[in-house]
Amino acid sequence: MKTALTLLIFSVASLVSLGMITLYSASMNPDVKNLVFKQSVAFFIGLTGCGLVAAYDYRKLPHYAPALYFGVVLMLALVLIPGVGTYTNGARRWFVFGGLSFQPSEAAKIGIILVMAHYGSNYKKYMTRFWAGTVFPMGIFGVVALLIFREPDYGTTLLVAAVCSIVLLLAGVRWIHLFPPIVAGFSLIVYAIATNQNRMNRILAWVFPDKFQDGTGYQAHEAKLALGMGGWQGVGLGNGVQKLGRVPENQTDFIFSILGEELGLIATLSVILLFMLLVFCGIYIAAKSNNDFGFLLASGITFMIGLQAFINIGVVTSFLPNKGIALPFISYGGSNLTMMLVAIGILISVGLHVDNVESNPMNSFDSMESSFKRIL
Repeated sequence: MKTALTLLIFSVASLVSLGMITLYSASMNPDVKNLVFKQSVAFFIGLTGCGLVAAYDYRKLPHYAPALYFGVVLMLALVLIPGVGTYTNGARRWFVFGGLSFQPSEAAKIGIILVMAHYGSNYKKYMTRFWAGTVFPMGIFGVVALLIFREPDYGTTLLVAAVCSIVLLLAGVRWIHLFPPIVAGFSLIVYAIATNQNRMNRILAWVFPDKFQDGTGYQAHEAKLALGMGGWQGVGLGNGVQKLGRVPENQTDFIFSILGEELGLIATLSVILLFMLLVFCGIYIAAKSNNDFGFLLASGITFMIGLQAFINIGVVTSFLPNKGIALPFISYGGSNLTMMLVAIGILISVGLHVDNVESNPMNSFDSMESSFKRIL
């Protein structure tokens, strides 16, 4: 376990360092200022939260699950109120306090995973039943997903739904029970996209990139050019040109393209390997957990970070349609960095409270394998 925790911390520290280096370069664009300073403030806040959570016994967290759930729902509801939440770029997702901003959906991702892990462990013997194992817990996280969807933030909605579904499947829910609500939710997303011209254009730009490269697909097109220009070793830190307005929002959703242009394929592959290492360590910690709650909580956090990284890199490389989701630990964004570090603190806490006595039937890779077989 000590090795897994060490590798976990190493991977996170390396990703944050690469993010700070890339943001330093991106800050050379006169249109954006103080990126590194603001990100550093968020890092130290997140690092403090990480340390506090890691030192706390995660097994006491279920006591706060109901209060945490209602707190998350309240924040997501308040941010939708004009005058309370800030409306920017066609969405109402932020609380702004002076020069600081906070995105409640980032906290909601961790909060709803904790609630689902608590439900799955507390009602384990009922999880194979349709109403108790599927309908009720999906109603719980469905409220959170709908509020995020209303902002609107389709990408985070899909991420939350996917991670919560995985946690429920690992808890014992039958996949055949999840199929109807998943189809219904996916149909809602498709309808929302089809009736929104801007988002429909993003899908068309992904399917027909050549026809939209000067319009909706411009960002993705320039990102691919940036990755191509980087080659193996990159053009050198600070020497990239795509960050100078050619790749819009390059410091947030498309920072992976700037990293690839300036530091090359070696750096981008390193980022992918670091995320793979992080996910492996998270799965190992989950497998060695002494109880169902720890197993589900660590699994949910691990999949949340891994899926978010996969979606971001998939968008930048045009493997997936354009959707604004940050690259964990690297993209500019105080809320995301802070909450990702808190999530890592939870993983560390789970790992620190593993002892040598295997007191739980889920406490092995064999049992985890059987859990994954339920998904397949």
